[in-house]
Amino acid sequence: MLTKKGGSMKNPLTGFISPLIFGTFLLFSPFPRYQEASQAKDIVAKVDELYRADTSSALVEMDIITPHWQRTLKMNVWSEGKDNTFIRILEPKKEQGIATLRIKNEMWNYLPKTNKVMKIPPSMMMSSWMGSDFTNDDLVKEFTFLESYHFEMITIDNPEKGVLYIKCTPKEGLPIVWGYITVAVQEKDYMPLWQKYYDEKGNLIREMIFKEIKTFGKRDIPTVLELIPKNKEGNKTVLRYLEAQFDLQLERGIFTLRNLRKRL
Repeated sequence: MLTKKGGSMKNPLTGFISPLIFGTFLLFSPFPRYQEASQAKDIVAKVDELYRADTSSALVEMDIITPHWQRTLKMNVWSEGKDNTFIRILEPKKEQGIATLRIKNEMWNYLPKTNKVMKIPPSMMMSSWMGSDFTNDDLVKEFTFLESYHFEMITIDNPEKGVLYIKCTPKEGLPIVWGYITVAVQEKDYMPLWQKYYDEKGNLIREMIFKEIKTFGKRDIPTVLELIPKNKEGNKTVLRYLEAQFDLQLERGIFTLRNLRKRL
């Protein structure tokens, strides 16, 4: 069960207002709730910008685990702000050269075996990306958390000491499939611990767990992200950052359809 965390706000006029009047003021004052919403937004901003930069380049492994098979992909990932992403698979050899390009809310895949570029239609945005538990929609985030959701501090049953919890509710009118998302972060530095995704009926659909904090350049980030779908028993996708650089000068032409067809 989720409940809002209570709060109070110190008022500089306390010494000039009787306790009774001041208590009534607090009861009806919007400031405590505003303060909590502001704190929640600050926390989400920290999480939202954790992997975000003007530019980035990373070497990543993705372990795709099911009850019947398991495989590992190694890939290069480039990004530019929140608009552009380019992914090229390096290993295994069977999938080598497969590439994905995202420009704002549009997405294309390149299959080297057929030498074809395919634009992903809206009807396939919730389909699995390369057989993983990540969807095409996960890769095409036109909006950031900050732009897409309302936030509030909450408490949960059996909370952990030193952990803060935030509920993220989608703003109306945006094409977001989740009913709401809860986020858990360390109180000391707002480093994310997990995110839980619920449908509109409040059913838990999937959970993202953040692990193994390491330093890349001047950034500390969780380098292991485990995505666990709750409706597919035994399935899990583990994303592991092997190398990462942020705010670097990228080669021109990375985020182009022409680059999709580039052979390794």
